[in-house]
Amino acid sequence: MTPLAFGLALPQVFPAGGVDLALVRRILGRAESLRLDSVWVQEQVVGATPSLEPVELLTYAAALSEHVKLGAAVLLTTLRGPVHLAKSLATLDHLSHGRLIAGVGLGGNLPLYPAYGITPEYRVTRFVETIQIMKELWTKPSVTFAGRFWHLDGVAMEPKPVQQPHPPIWFGAHHEAAIERSVEHGDGFIGAGSSSVAAFAAVVGRLRAALERRHRDPSSFPISKRVYIAVDEDETRAIRHLETWFGRFYRDPTLARRVAVWGSSAHCVERLAEIAGAGARLLVLNPVFDESEQVDRLAEDVLPRLASA
Repeated sequence: MTPLAFGLALPQVFPAGGVDLALVRRILGRAESLRLDSVWVQEQVVGATPSLEPVELLTYAAALSEHVKLGAAVLLTTLRGPVHLAKSLATLDHLSHGRLIAGVGLGGNLPLYPAYGITPEYRVTRFVETIQIMKELWTKPSVTFAGRFWHLDGVAMEPKPVQQPHPPIWFGAHHEAAIERSVEHGDGFIGAGSSSVAAFAAVVGRLRAALERRHRDPSSFPISKRVYIAVDEDETRAIRHLETWFGRFYRDPTLARRVAVWGSSAHCVERLAEIAGAGARLLVLNPVFDESEQVDRLAEDVLPRLASA
């Protein structure tokens, strides 16, 4: 079995007090010093919650790190143009010397589409075309493509990404058809932090069945999950902070109790081992308050006890 690996979410969502770049640098530095697998961002471009743009934040991280992989989970590619996105990600792959993991997802906030000048109709077609165009721009000398939404006639893009044939594309999905697309077009999977352990386990089962149907080696298809976490002996305080954050980011404070991990280090180890047992071989740990202190607790009390899971 693939050894259990750990990633950290970069601080990306900030209160009204302002963006704390020193905190971003501290968390990134800890991930480097601990030799963790990766650091991660997510996408929430519009909305009242102060959240940094993901690709640009990863570019900042690339300049300040040497070892950790840089992951996005997930970019809502239906809301982006494939040509510009392919260029941005190829550039990021160069700036990071080949450390990018490009997570993609369809997203479900349909009322936002008009703000981007598009409509939700045929959004799956738009999503698939985006992935196809990016792969072709990354791998071919020139691209001719005739789709419903985009038409390219002998379009070239250089330089190609550092990673060959292209940066790994990891999907975030849970519907049956989306899982099939993950296996058809993707190189890995990351479960949402807003999904429960039971829901994640069900998705993993469907993923493995889809991999078998397509004769793909499961060992070459990484499966991971984002986990919102609070290591705190005072469970009441921990869940209160989590509920506040979930209310701000997801507009649903009750979601925290259904999907987050919180409590003593022993309890967090137990819950994280459960998620690993459900199929995750990379746990992307996402503290949402007192991030520096939380990462210290994870490094001292949690990760050493999970490393052999």
